[in-house]
Amino acid sequence: MEVKFFKKSIPTLIFLAVFSAVAIPVFYHLLKVDTKLKVYSPADVNPRLVDFSMKHITKDHTIADFELTNQNGEIITNNTYKNKIYVADFFFTRCQTICIAMAYNMSELQDFYKNDKDIMFLSHSVTPVIDSVSVLKEYAERKGVVDGKWNVTTGSKQHIYELARKSYFAVLDEGSGDENDFIHTEQFVLVDKDRRIRGYYDGTEKEDMEKLKNDIVLLKDEYASE
Repeated sequence: MEVKFFKKSIPTLIFLAVFSAVAIPVFYHLLKVDTKLKVYSPADVNPRLVDFSMKHITKDHTIADFELTNQNGEIITNNTYKNKIYVADFFFTRCQTICIAMAYNMSELQDFYKNDKDIMFLSHSVTPVIDSVSVLKEYAERKGVVDGKWNVTTGSKQHIYELARKSYFAVLDEGSGDENDFIHTEQFVLVDKDRRIRGYYDGTEKEDMEKLKNDIVLLKDEYASE
């Protein structure tokens, strides 16, 4: 009786073994797909954050080409961040409100990823006329900015404001980048190696910084599996 039962069980065991060999990788793949970070395009963002000229774009949005000047007077472009994951924000050196917490959290992130060559940081001054290279240099030294890891930048105000509104979708207010225009946002924006937006975070909140770290793990896993 026991021998017969064992013989009848062999096909079942073989089936279960084959099914497991096929099903487990498929399930794992589906799980990985579910944990992929969202790719943001204008249609996925609060409409108040999106310039009218961009609202028709539903996919394939990328950060526009840019040219800025960093704390060392070096020209920083999108090529500086080629094949890098980076976190971007908008600040000004005289800010005594949200920028203090933002700078602290960005500095903490920089320290956390100091040995990770895939990760960089980019801060844009929203008062570029005031934040000259010498001012940025002094600010960078106070905040512990590591050259080559974190660029704090100045440049054309119109260019920076257009990046904020049409590339990063980081601010709610409208404007043209003229002398009367001013933007102020706590947003940290996660950008992948293909210049796509993959997440938004409150740069003043510790909880959001932990979420950002977790999302970077997912993003790195995504590239590692390609």
